[in-house]
Amino acid sequence: QVQLVESGGGSVQAGGSLRLSCAASGRSSSISTMGWFRQAPGREREFVSAIGWSGGSTDYADSVKGRFTISRDNAKDTLYLQMDSLKPADAAVYYCAASRYRGSAYFRLKDVYVYWGQGTQVTVSS
Repeated sequence: QVQLVESGGGSVQAGGSLRLSCAASGRSSSISTMGWFRQAPGREREFVSAIGWSGGSTDYADSVKGRFTISRDNAKDTLYLQMDSLKPADAAVYYCAASRYRGSAYFRLKDVYVYWGQGTQVTVSS
């Protein structure tokens, strides 16, 4: 079993930045792909970004490309999401997720992520 705990959410004005972190514990050695998803009120949970085990492969939703940066530190079992130039449309609960699947073909598939954090709220005011 793997536990994921997000932190770093908060309130920021449009144009500001936040850095989310996700600490993994338990059988974290079984994890390969890690990703971030978000869910705004009344909307489906959507893919934001994902990263492979080595960090060499990443993917971003078009809506965040060029503004968000995903990274991971396997020595610390921690995933990060640097969010810059935030927009009100980025406001949502952000979830960290982990999968045993390898390969970028699986990055955007929500169903392959078996471990999920509890979420952290991001609020962006205009």
